[in-house]
Formats: sequence, structure tokens, C-alpha cells
Amino acid sequence: MEPALIGTRLASAAIGPLLKKLLVSEGPGAGLVRKDAEVRLSGLVSFRGEKRTLTEKDVRKLAATLVERSRRGDGEPPFPADETEAVTDALAANLLALGDLDMDDVQAVRLGHRDLARRLRAAAPAPDGLSTDSVLYLETMTEWACLHILEFFTSRSTFIARSLVEQTRAQAELLAKMDEVIRRTPPAETRDEAFERRYLAHLARKHGRLTIYGVDLHHSPDEWPLDTAYLSLEATGREGAPGAPGRQREQPSVRADLALARHDKVLLRGLAGSGKTTLVQWLTVSAAATGDRPGGMAYLRGRVPFVLPLRTLTRHGERLPSPDRFLPAAGCPLSPPEGWTDRVLAAGRGLVLVDGIDEIPEAERGRARDWLRDLLGAYEGNRWLVTSRPTAVRDDWLAPDGFTELTLAPMARAEVATFVRRWHKAAGPDAAVYEQPLLDSLRTAEHVAQLATNPLMCGLICALHRDRRGFLPRGRKALYEAALSLLLSRRDRERDMGAPTGLVLDEAPQIQLIQRLAYWLTLNGRTQMDRAHAASIVTEAVPAVPEASAYPPDQVFTHLLHRSGLLREPTADTVEFVHRTFQDHLAAKALVDHWDIGVLVRHAADDQWEDVIRMAVGHARPRECAEILRELLSAADAAEDRRVRLRLTLLAATALDHATELSPEIRGEVLRRTGEVIPPRNADEARQLAEVGPLVLGLLGGPEELTDTEALNSVITASHVPADAALVYLARFVRHPELTIRSQLIWSWHRFDPRAYADEIVAHLDPSDLIFTVDGDAQADELIRLELRPSMLQVESRVSRERLAELLAQCDPVLLALALVERATVLSLASLTRLERLELDLSKAPAQWLREGLVLSGVTELYLYLLHAQSLTWIVDVLPSLRKVTVLNSAEDFADLTPLAALPDLTAVEIWGNVSGVEDLPSRVRVSDY
Repeated sequence: MEPALIGTRLASAAIGPLLKKLLVSEGPGAGLVRKDAEVRLSGLVSFRGEKRTLTEKDVRKLAATLVERSRRGDGEPPFPADETEAVTDALAANLLALGDLDMDDVQAVRLGHRDLARRLRAAAPAPDGLSTDSVLYLETMTEWACLHILEFFTSRSTFIARSLVEQTRAQAELLAKMDEVIRRTPPAETRDEAFERRYLAHLARKHGRLTIYGVDLHHSPDEWPLDTAYLSLEATGREGAPGAPGRQREQPSVRADLALARHDKVLLRGLAGSGKTTLVQWLTVSAAATGDRPGGMAYLRGRVPFVLPLRTLTRHGERLPSPDRFLPAAGCPLSPPEGWTDRVLAAGRGLVLVDGIDEIPEAERGRARDWLRDLLGAYEGNRWLVTSRPTAVRDDWLAPDGFTELTLAPMARAEVATFVRRWHKAAGPDAAVYEQPLLDSLRTAEHVAQLATNPLMCGLICALHRDRRGFLPRGRKALYEAALSLLLSRRDRERDMGAPTGLVLDEAPQIQLIQRLAYWLTLNGRTQMDRAHAASIVTEAVPAVPEASAYPPDQVFTHLLHRSGLLREPTADTVEFVHRTFQDHLAAKALVDHWDIGVLVRHAADDQWEDVIRMAVGHARPRECAEILRELLSAADAAEDRRVRLRLTLLAATALDHATELSPEIRGEVLRRTGEVIPPRNADEARQLAEVGPLVLGLLGGPEELTDTEALNSVITASHVPADAALVYLARFVRHPELTIRSQLIWSWHRFDPRAYADEIVAHLDPSDLIFTVDGDAQADELIRLELRPSMLQVESRVSRERLAELLAQCDPVLLALALVERATVLSLASLTRLERLELDLSKAPAQWLREGLVLSGVTELYLYLLHAQSLTWIVDVLPSLRKVTVLNSAEDFADLTPLAALPDLTAVEIWGNVSGVEDLPSRVRVSDY
């Protein structure tokens, strides 16, 4: 029988007088003056001592009465009838044990009735042979009895007086102890705060500077301040922004450094050199800042960064660290107070930055995911970023753990131009003359523009363009070789440094030695090695290199480490390449020199070897090149998994551009096999296919021969090919009836020259149900120039106030999505006459400007994205005719929906995140989760 039912059968009015017989009466006072030193329970019960009023037999009768009364009434009996005697005996034994407990009444009350009941059951003889129902009944009855007994204790005048005396004594003793503890030990909060200040200052110094390769090749500083050098990176997601039609696929690019403002867990993919580690630095420095943070980064205030580069943590195959080992494992010299990391993470204040899943061997990545899952399960409320190369882990690798997958986008032309200007400014006044010619080359020379897709390549292009007086090598291999020449043979000479290490080596012998290190790292799936091991590899190789053999091996190693510009020491006992791209390039050269084609093919399906294999094709002679490609196609034929076949086929196709000479038969066979995987089946395959480059455009089908899904995936492929030839293909789809295809076309605008794309694509798009995304002023200018008037607009924060006002005046949209709300925006909104749906991203600014007398009576739908919970009272005055409101709140604080109750026409509310006040909305309002 349920305990609650037993309670209804034994009302307090019935059980109280019975149990009161178990206790003796006591006179007034605190009971401090007694014959015995302490007041024990044995002196408070009526069945112990010389003046007892109850015998043990009386206690058993009392127990029998309680049992009998609890069995009365209708319904199921609490225990089998044949166990009544045994239950009565057991209950009596529990009650009699009250006199055997070594405690006083104050201690008993402090225990509580449940713990007191457990003590009684433990002190009494254990009942034998009772059924489960009887045991449950006995436990419940004992707790009921203890509850009333404690009630009697607390109502006695002696108890109250003695409690006050004991409380006073305990407080005095506690105060004395606390004074001593405080005197001896500073409070944990004080120690934590002091350490946190030191730790954040250390992170700001360590990560506050950025090396841009190429700047240090001449009379320039080796590093830039990060806040000057950092270029805002863009990322794309797999799903569209919620709440608007036509955004079911890719959404417009978003600032990667704001991804953690919207999502608490992000897996960020990016190619080598795309800026993943730079982003980690930027987030770290922004969180560690003590003053105002850069635009949009205020969400990191109060966050404590933990930078965890996996290549360092698992250098020797060590177990990944627990939180208390985060700092020493990452090379931080500071020693935190004991338990500090745990307290930070438990409070949800951590910013955990796990850099480089791709930089550990594939066999160890599952273990890394388990480690990450353990951390996620133990600590809630923190922000988590994991970075990886695109193919290092499968799609949705961390999706079950709540991670949002984003991919760093290639640098758009506007971003490349910004980078080039910053580079030349940092390189000094002598470089200024080369800035505009390089910008012109990037616009007119396709082979240059195709290489300038990430910060690393842009830096090398800038350096080589300046060094070669405006001449740039064609192709990636030639670009790397020219960069190696600068670093290895001309860097010190052009700085007039002589021979600072006491030896002079030409470019070729240095490459021969350094590529041994690259070979070992790549073969072992590492990006970092012990300094002693690196020295031993060089020592072993020196005798075979005549020019180097004239010097002591340790002197040669020191020269390579400190003067080559290719190696660095992240810690005192480790060595790594300044960038993974140089390691891949030199490992590929070593593999071709040794002609280890079997090694290449065996690792063809390993993501860490993709660039190595492509570069090996570039290093190989024609016959060797053909053999590598044939072996890749054979490996694809042997693969049972379609994903592996696709990956190997596309690897062969993307390697074609690296080949310096190749027979037409082999090239044709690779392209024919690539055509067999076209059209791509999904968006992931489409993006992989785009890596083939412009060659793939001739293999994609046209709109008349493709299904809607095939057409969408083909358009995704072409839109990721950064070549003007892609415009010709994309233009064939501008009148396609499928909305998602036309949406993909408008989202891809930022990847191409704004004017060329506007003339070829945007001007001819069917605008039906299509939201036009305007990413910057250049796109706004084109819409204004072409006099286009789309009725649905999404305007990103990079559009200036002036362009926004012009654009809105021209379009007067029906749907408007704004990424930035400020005074100029409000003035622009006031002139709109057709606006029905308004979407506001208030993550970057509060809505204070929307209170200034603005009334948009025609708006019936509102979509709000909040990062910081804020008052919604302005909605009633500004948007009085709303029928539907969608609120997405990513803040930890709750957004109060109560003001929405004053909207007379409101019928639907969609919510996501932390909200309150739902119960205050009228019954006519349908509330649903987004």
C-alpha cells in the first residue's frame, strides 16, 4: 500500500495521543542542571529508568493499536493479514530502540524524521521473513511515528530553551574556527579572482600577436598585433536561418567569431590555412580583454578561455587531460588554485577551444570524442568550439552531442582586397607601390585569384609579388617553391644578417634535410615531434648531404630550427612546421624522391594525406604522375563504400591541376570517372565536387536534364567554384521554378565579383517568393544601379546606413530582415508603406531606437533573435497589429513574453530558448516550440 494511503488512515489526531505516551513530561527551564551531565533520549522516554510509566509490554500494545487502526477502512490492506503479529513486534522493537540511541533530543531533531527512523530500524533487531509489503509498511509507520515524536520534542519548553543555548554555543565555536581559518587562508574566491586576472593577462600576451607569413621576409616586424591583423572570417551553416521561406538550405555567411554567440557548441571545419587557429586566438584574446571588446564580442565577457591544441596534448599518445590538467597540458606555466578549473567549468563560465581534430591520427579521434563527451556531460553552460579540416571527421560527427557544424568559407574578393591592403600597410612604405598592381592582378588574372582563398595563401602571394617586383608564379606548387626559396636562401641575406649560426647552406640541402622531418611527421600522423627526435633525424641525414656534412650535425639542426623560417618550437622540447601546408609540401617531395607510391596509395583515404597526394602529383614526373592517378582510380574501384569511392575519385580529379605534364588519355580517364559521380547526391557531395575546380563545370548537367534535387546540388557545386566560368553555368538556372535553387543563387553572390554576378545572375533572377540577401555595400550598389525592387530583403550588418536607406527607399519591401538595429535604421523603416513581416537580429544591439515614436501598423509578423534578454515592452507601441511573433532567445536569462498579452490581434507565438510569461498570454494565442 502507498505511504500516503496509510497516512489517510492514521490521522494526526489519532496517532498523536498514542505516541505521546512514549515520552515523559518535563518541567520548565533549559535542563542544564541535572544529575547526569547530558540530556539523553533514554531519559525522555517513559519506558526506561526507575520512574517509568510504560513497560515494554505496554509499548507492544501501543504498536498493536497503531497497526490495527492503519488496517481499518476500505481498499487494499497494507500487508498480508497473516503477518500482523510479526509486523506489530517489529514496530514495537523500533519504538523501543528510541531509548537506546546515544543522542539527545536536539540532535534527534537535527537528524530529521527519516534519518531518525533509519537509526531506529538499524538499532532494533532486523525483522525476519516479512514480505515486501510488510517491510514497506514498517518503514512508513516508523517514519510517521518519528515525525510525531520530533514534533513533541520541538514543542517542549525545555527543548526550545536548550536549543537556544546550544545554538549560541555552536555559533560562538563556529565563529572562532572561521576566524582562524580566515586568518590562515585567504578565501577561495579571492585566490580564484587573483589567479584569473594573471591567467587572462597571460593569454592576452601569448595569443595577442599573429604571424602573417611573408611579412617577415624583409625589413618588417615578425608579428602583427592581433587586433590589427585579424580579418573577420566567415562561416556557412548546413541549415538556413529559421522562420523565413526560401532559406531551407545554406544560409548566408556569418561571422565565425559570433558563431558561439548563437550556438553554445560548434564544430568548425576549414581547409589548411583558412584561419581556424587564428580564430581560436581571436576568441581567446577577446575573452581575456579587460576593457571594451571589439564589435559583437561582448558575449565573451566573463568567459574563461581554455586553449587545447590536440597536436600538443597527444604528442606522445598521452591520455587527453582532465580539467585539472588543462593548463599544464597546454603548456601554461601558471599554477592555478586547487580545483579552480573545475569551479570555472561547473559555473558554466568556460570557453573551451579544442583546436585541430585533424592533427591527431585518425585512430585517436574516437577517443578524443569520448573525452569531449565526458566533459560535456560533467559541465553545462559553457561554450565549446572544435576545429577540424573538412574531411577529417564524418558529417554529424558531433551532432548527437548538440554541436552545430559550420564551415569557414573561402575569402571573398572583398576580404582578399582588405587583407592585401593590411599586408602592404604592415610591410612598410616601400611596399605601397605594389599594392594596387596586385589588386589589379587579383581582379584580372584568374590563376592568381584562384590561389588567394585563405589568409596563408594571401600572405604568400603578397610577399612573392613584392619580392619579384610584380611577377607571380603560376600554380600552387610554383607558389610554394618560390616561398621556400625566399625563406631558405634569401631571408637572412636580404636582412643583411650574414651567418648568425656560423654556417651557410643553400636552398637545396636545407630542403633535403627538412623534408626528412616532414616525411616522419606525415607518416606517423603527427604535426609535432620531440626536439631530440628531430635532431636525431637531421643528424642521421647530414652525412648524405655533402654541403651540410662539412658542419657538425647539431649546428646544422640549430640552423634549420632558428634560421630556415619553416620550423618553430612551440615548447622547449618540441618542434613543428610553421604551417601544416609546408609540412605537406615537403613530405610529398620526400615521398616522390623515394618513390613510395605504395605509401601514398595506402593512405589515399586518410584525410591527413589529401594535400600530400595532390602535391606529390605536382612533384612527380609524367610517368610517375600517371601511375599515381591510375592507382587512385584503382583504389576507388576497390572501395565498397560510395563515400570512399567518391573521395578517391575527386582526389584524383583535384590533383589534375597540380600535374605539370600529363597524357591526354589519363586526364580524360580521370574526368570520365569524375563524370560518373555527377550529379552529386547531396550538398556534402556537391561541396566536395567543387574542389575539383573549374574542370567540373563542363561535367555538370543543365536544368532541363536534372531533377530539382540534382539541380540544387549542381548549383551548390558551381557556386563553390571561384571562377568566372561558374557564372555561365549558374546563369542557366536563374528562371528555375524551384525556390531553393534560386535562393542558392542569391546566397552565393558574395563569392563572386559583385558587378559581374549582378549582371549575369541577379538581374535575371525570377523574384517570386525569393528573399534577396544583401551582404555589403557593393551588393546594395548593384541593386540600386540595376533599379531592382525585390519585395523581400535580408540586409546584413556590413551594409552601411546610407546604402540601407537608399535601398529601402527604392524597394519598399514586404518582408525585411535586419541584422543591425540603430537610429538610422529606424528612420529608414518609418518611410516603408508595404512592410508586413519584420525580422530583427538584436544580438548585436538592443532595440532602444525602436522606441522613438516609430509605429509600423502594417506589420503582422515579427521574428526576433535575442542574444541578451531584454524588455519587449516596445513591441506593443511600435507594432500594434502583430498576429504572429517568433522569439529565439540564446541568452541565459529569460525573455519575458508578458508584454505580448497587450497585442489585440495576436494569435500565434513561436518560441525557442529561455522564455517566461507564456502563462500570461490570452487563451486565443497558440504557443508552439520552434
